[in-house]
Amino acid sequence: MTEAHRGHVVVIDDDPEMRSMCVDQLTMDGYRVREFSDGREALVFLNGPCADADSVELILTDLRMPEVDGISLLRNLRPKHPDIPVILMTAYASVESAVEGLRKGAFDYLIKPFKLAEMSHAVERAVLFGRLKRENRALVKEVKGKWALNDIVGKSAAIQEVFALVEQVADSSSSILITGESGTGKEVIARAIHQKSPRRDKQFVAVNCTAIPDSLMESELFGYLKGAFTGANSDKRGLFDEAEGGTLFLDEIGDMNVALQAKLLRVLQDRTIRPVGGTQHRSVDVRIVAATHKDLKKAIANGTFREDLYYRLAVIPIVMPALRHRSEDIPLLAQHFLNKYSLMNGGKVHGFAPEAVQRLLGLTWPGNVRELENLIERLVVLSKSPIIQPEAIPIGEDKNFENFFGQNVADLPSLEELERRYIHLVLEKTGARKEKAAQILGINRRTLYRKEREFGFVTEDQEPEE
Repeated sequence: MTEAHRGHVVVIDDDPEMRSMCVDQLTMDGYRVREFSDGREALVFLNGPCADADSVELILTDLRMPEVDGISLLRNLRPKHPDIPVILMTAYASVESAVEGLRKGAFDYLIKPFKLAEMSHAVERAVLFGRLKRENRALVKEVKGKWALNDIVGKSAAIQEVFALVEQVADSSSSILITGESGTGKEVIARAIHQKSPRRDKQFVAVNCTAIPDSLMESELFGYLKGAFTGANSDKRGLFDEAEGGTLFLDEIGDMNVALQAKLLRVLQDRTIRPVGGTQHRSVDVRIVAATHKDLKKAIANGTFREDLYYRLAVIPIVMPALRHRSEDIPLLAQHFLNKYSLMNGGKVHGFAPEAVQRLLGLTWPGNVRELENLIERLVVLSKSPIIQPEAIPIGEDKNFENFFGQNVADLPSLEELERRYIHLVLEKTGARKEKAAQILGINRRTLYRKEREFGFVTEDQEPEE
């Protein structure tokens, strides 16, 4: 848009002198202005068939007018033009009514007499807000159309390939192995596969293999019979029983111990399970979807993961791309999460300033989509403006990390010392939250606990605190 035409503004006021003053100033500012002396005439134009009405980007209206006042105009305008911002002009005595107008959807109000520069600034902000709101609405519509799969959003080639594969394999009963960095959405993809499969009416049961101690994992998966061990006072159904006819999602399968891997392999081969303390096998109809952030080929070479189990699980492999490899999805994801958390927090935040989006694109996202979602939720909760501004996007942590790395390279530490310093930094940055620190480091919590002991962050007999 050229400077000669910055937007289309409608001015409504029954005072000819005030109306003329506003029109002259806005015309000087570069706007195309249409004026009306009363609200009824303006509504006929705005809600009528005239195509020119669709190009209106702002309405500047007096609050007190005969027949149709500013509040009535606002109420009758919204059904057809929900995104046009409205600025109310009012005398000091009617400020309470103007505040009521804000509650009903007005963008702002000006108290007469006001400075023309003040009006120009308010109009500029309102026009920008209206454009952002319309762009965001169009983006949401587009996302809900072809760029979303259940709760997963993206238009990049990498994520679209994943969408296509999910559609292709959902109807089968073959085992699936989903790999990718922490925070890339592996469980969300697993749930999408279940929801699109013929098993959708049965249970989707998720278990994190790092969250349950090895000694309890077998009984959790397969259940147990009364008297199988001390404390087994009654029979207990396992997760395979809970998922009968549905899907069992085994997250972080790379952390399952080798002995239990052998028993899981038998289930995949025979489609039968035996509860702890039992002697009889029984058939199960469960689809297995597993996930891990680890390189299982390396784990096989190291002897910590069974090769035969890998091939049983990876009948259909799905690789989740890191967020840094699908940067074109960041604006879509950011808007998706903003809509989600704005709705949960009163719907007061509508979008991002263009500079804020650029700042999001400049971050490295080691925590992937989970980190982005966490940041957007925080921005929505803390925002005092309907539009997220660039200064709200944190950039300090990236710079601190670059300084940290540069300092460590400068004194040429050993790889072990560099690892020790980095783990210490991540623990410090996350407030010693083990789950978050482990996600950033790309290791599981048990490995993090072991590293803490090795590096002397905790003593051998001290259990690390969460």
